[in-house]
Amino acid sequence: MLHSCTKGGAFRWCKVCYTLVVMFNLGLLVASLISLVVLAVILNLTTPTEIGPLGVLVFLTTCYVLLFGIANLLVGLFFKLIGKKQSQRKTRLYGVVVAFAPVMLLLARAFGSMNWWTLGLVGLFEILGCFLVYKRV
Repeated sequence: MLHSCTKGGAFRWCKVCYTLVVMFNLGLLVASLISLVVLAVILNLTTPTEIGPLGVLVFLTTCYVLLFGIANLLVGLFFKLIGKKQSQRKTRLYGVVVAFAPVMLLLARAFGSMNWWTLGLVGLFEILGCFLVYKRV
């Protein structure tokens, strides 16, 4: 069941929606800090040959969670600086798209295929992803 906090056509924050937004932002902060600690432990205590495939998956996932937290913060600050009001959902979706680019670049570097063509394709993916969020949401 969807919750609506519009009365008379005007949007007003109700306690439920405000609490959900605050809790999501707090959860994102905690998840980002935990992923930062996990990344620090992985980078200081293991080598790529010791960690194995599951460790690489954990590394890439924690990288993405940390980058999502940072991207969410930067996208929110960007929209505040230009003075444009965006919904929390749209800000998070832009953060999802922006946070995936460094992970793709890490994967390209790991496969040894980092060149201008790869950078161009990642940039094109970012542009298309942001355009999709802009048009669909």
